[in-house]
Amino acid sequence: MHGVPVLVCAADGPPLRGERDATDVIGDAFGRQARWVAVPVGRLDDAFFRLSTRVAGEVMQKFVQYGLAMAVVGDISRHTAASSALRALVVESNRGRHVWFVSDVDELRERLRTA
Repeated sequence: MHGVPVLVCAADGPPLRGERDATDVIGDAFGRQARWVAVPVGRLDDAFFRLSTRVAGEVMQKFVQYGLAMAVVGDISRHTAASSALRALVVESNRGRHVWFVSDVDELRERLRTA
C-alpha cells in the first residue's frame, strides 16, 4: 500500500488470542517481508478488547518488539462503548506510528499514504 509492504490477514483465519498467535502472524509477516500487519477485528479474541486481561498490551508489544506495526481493521464500537480505557487506548494509538485502529483497509491505505 503506497510502497509500504502490508500483510492483510484473512478474515476467516485462526483467532489471535494472545502472544503465541501473534508470534505466528509475525512469522508470516516476516516471510512476506511486510512492515505492517492488518488484522481484522473478527480475528481478535474478545479478551483483546478487555484491557484488564492484558491481551491487547501483550499482542501490541510483541509486534513492536519485532519491528512491525499493527492495524486493527473493522468496527470496534461495541467494545469502545463499554470501556473508556479502551477508547483512550484507541485515541492514543492512532496518534502514534505502531498500532492503529481503522474502520477498513481503505482507511489504512489512506493513513499509510499520508504517513
